[in-house]
Amino acid sequence: MRRGRIVVTLLTLAVVAAAAFVVLFVGGRSGLGPANSQTPEPTTGPSGSTGSTGGTIVTSPPPPAICPLSGLPAEGGSVPDRPALAVKVENLPAARPQSGLSWADIVYEEPVEANITRFIAVYQCQDASRIEPVRSARLTDPDILVQFGHPLFGYSGGVPKVVDAIRAAGLVDVNVNRLPDAYERDPDRDAPHNLWTSTQALWAGASSASGIPDPVFKYAKRARGGDPVAEIHIPFSSYSDVRWTWDASSERFLRFHGTVPHSLSDGTQVSSVNVVVQFVHIEMTDIVDSNGTPSPRVISTGSGTAYVLRDGKIVEGRWSRRSLDDVTVFKNEKGRRISLLPGITWVELVPVETPVSYS
Repeated sequence: MRRGRIVVTLLTLAVVAAAAFVVLFVGGRSGLGPANSQTPEPTTGPSGSTGSTGGTIVTSPPPPAICPLSGLPAEGGSVPDRPALAVKVENLPAARPQSGLSWADIVYEEPVEANITRFIAVYQCQDASRIEPVRSARLTDPDILVQFGHPLFGYSGGVPKVVDAIRAAGLVDVNVNRLPDAYERDPDRDAPHNLWTSTQALWAGASSASGIPDPVFKYAKRARGGDPVAEIHIPFSSYSDVRWTWDASSERFLRFHGTVPHSLSDGTQVSSVNVVVQFVHIEMTDIVDSNGTPSPRVISTGSGTAYVLRDGKIVEGRWSRRSLDDVTVFKNEKGRRISLLPGITWVELVPVETPVSYS
């Protein structure tokens, strides 16, 4: 009897299990039960946007590649895998009109001997087929350029102290003596204002393991704060009497020397979407030019007053840079970092005693 009860119990359990199988699997497949609640296969919608609507999952394309030194979308959808390239460009009246400045991502204007100025044109995303005239380096240059990692630096030479500083800073030295095939003389200009090169020649002739540089500025399409500005006047000297004037039609600042437009060799006027005025202290070095005039060096660490111009407005703030291993940061009066408009930026390294005015 006991064995019979065990057999009956086992048979009962078997019947119950079979019934459950039928309900869950057979019934479920015919639409009767939990097995009908299936997740649909992911699909990609035509818009390429990410999200889920009506049970459909759509994927998103990657964000556009952004040029690190201008904040603009990279042409062709990818940033060139190459380091920043800086070229020293002359700015005496005899050196004008220059070539190639409009293709730079960033241009620095620095004071040199006798209150004249020179430019450091920095390229990364764009090429310039002609950069002219190329002139010699100064001690200010490596201090500024280490912000870009290990950039290439093209120039026409320098005293040994300057050349040693360039190499000690980790810059890739591609001056005319090291890479002579990358430079040519313009027969239509008087020496020494006639040396020219191109970004293609310098990048092709250099050997560098350094890749894409990190950004040095923060970019945003919309500005925060600021007051309307029509013009800013930076009187470095009679040779470099700089004015930037807001042009609402082009939404850019136009550059003048006094009242004369600063034009390039193709006839276009120098312009920029951002103008940064960085007030700096200057030290005189023991390096002198052919006239015995001491060569100045910009003190680019520490802090000081700064003006940032974009979108026809000016923001007064402060710049700071703790050491040469850091980048220069610009903040407004509330301590918030100032954003630049994507596009070309001109940075004016202005001695603190220069009477800058704006209206």
